[in-house]
Amino acid sequence: MTATMAVLNAEANTHLYEMDFFAWANQQTALLRAGQFAQADIEHIAEEIESMGRSEKRELLSRLAILLMHLLKWQAQPMLRGNAWQATIKVQRREISRHLADNPSLQAKLPEILEAAYGDAILLAARESGLSEATFPATNPWSFTTIMDEGFWPEERRD
Repeated sequence: MTATMAVLNAEANTHLYEMDFFAWANQQTALLRAGQFAQADIEHIAEEIESMGRSEKRELLSRLAILLMHLLKWQAQPMLRGNAWQATIKVQRREISRHLADNPSLQAKLPEILEAAYGDAILLAARESGLSEATFPATNPWSFTTIMDEGFWPEERRD
């Protein structure tokens, strides 16, 4: 491919990427499968792969925040405990387990993700329960292993 053709190809790739992502993705897939790497939009492909990695991390953070929020509310509002709430906690545990099975390298990021998720969980629990943020422990009282334990159900807090 000449330098001029390469520039035109890059411009066409960028245009398609910006105008019709679905068509761009299908075109890039076909090029890669055909081994036509010189025609592929490598820069945007790399960006998309990086974005996918960040998305997987955000998914884990979000699910952990939801699980922690429900555990905090479970602890703070024992009179509201019920089967639906219990099922939500169980489902989040299962989804987190599946997500980590699909993305095992996220295990190394668990401490930082869990810390961030706990901060979000306090805000969510306060909003959903109507309780003050100060009702909940300022730092996460539970380890990842604990919150994922199917037998773990926090008891009412007694300060």
